[in-house]
Amino acid sequence: MRVLDRTLERLGLAAAPAWPPRRLSLALQGGGSFGAFTWGALERLLDHPEIGFDAVSGVSAGAVNATLLAAGLMEGGRAAAKARLERFWRRMSRAAAFLPSAALAGLPLGLMSRALSPYLLNPFNLNPLREALADEIDFARLRADSPLRLLIGATRVRDGALRVFTTAEISVDVVLASACLPLIHHTIAIDGEPYWDGGYSANPPLLALAAATRADHILVVQATPATVDRLPTTPAEIARRLERIQFNATLNAELAALRHARRIGATPKLKRLRVGRISAQDGVAGLEDESAGNLDWSFLARLRDSGRAEVEGWIGAGRRGDSPPDGRADEAANPASLGPQTDRSGGRRCRER
Repeated sequence: MRVLDRTLERLGLAAAPAWPPRRLSLALQGGGSFGAFTWGALERLLDHPEIGFDAVSGVSAGAVNATLLAAGLMEGGRAAAKARLERFWRRMSRAAAFLPSAALAGLPLGLMSRALSPYLLNPFNLNPLREALADEIDFARLRADSPLRLLIGATRVRDGALRVFTTAEISVDVVLASACLPLIHHTIAIDGEPYWDGGYSANPPLLALAAATRADHILVVQATPATVDRLPTTPAEIARRLERIQFNATLNAELAALRHARRIGATPKLKRLRVGRISAQDGVAGLEDESAGNLDWSFLARLRDSGRAEVEGWIGAGRRGDSPPDGRADEAANPASLGPQTDRSGGRRCRER
């Protein structure tokens, strides 16, 4: 059947792909507490039994959500995955008051570096995330029986290169390495090699996912705000803006690389690949002014609800034909154009590339 599909595509006679996609891969961006948006997006995808999952890449909070999703599906199916995600985020919200960095949660990392190192601020290396992950996920079983292919990114400190850990390598230390902000957490070493947050080198790993996926659709879930409406002027605002530019730059670069690969002669697989995107900033007003260290439950619930709504809008737009749900990976002239736009009736519609 695949040979026939390829032949029809070359002749320009291919049928429109099924919508929503029957098989979907996910690229989950990091972003601290903004990862609650991804939690909501995953919840809503799980509500659609016709959507199956293939591979999931993630860094930082995206890596956490990816492993929770896989563990839940492995142990009890869709309902169990939803319950596991909610239990984890509730637990982290309750633990927030006891985090060593809680008092500094509103400070950008660039300013924190001028204050205390994590080795002084948190000398005993207390990390509620480690305990929560160990309680929620049987990593040995996940390595053997995961229903999803996992690609978890971390940044190798030695040379700044991206390391993508695959399903058979996943452990609690791999997830913690992917989420290790070096100005807050102690460095994580794996097999003697130190790693920091994967967002410094890929946020999330998109090229690796495009190579690994067996699905024709990838949905990028972008948690970190990409734009601001006013010029940052205070030291805190400037530092926060610089951090977010850095964490989004890797995503934009990989989107551009996918586009360029098609233009210079992509493989048939890449020609079929559709890459969509939903963004937390599109659904949460004022997110650019919020702290990624804010674990207040009301804020997390607001992000979760927005993630649910954005996924439903993405699916609904494709069903209505408001905008193409199957944008090619090479068609986005500007990564910023991947977000929703407003149609003439004033409703929101999701543009994909």
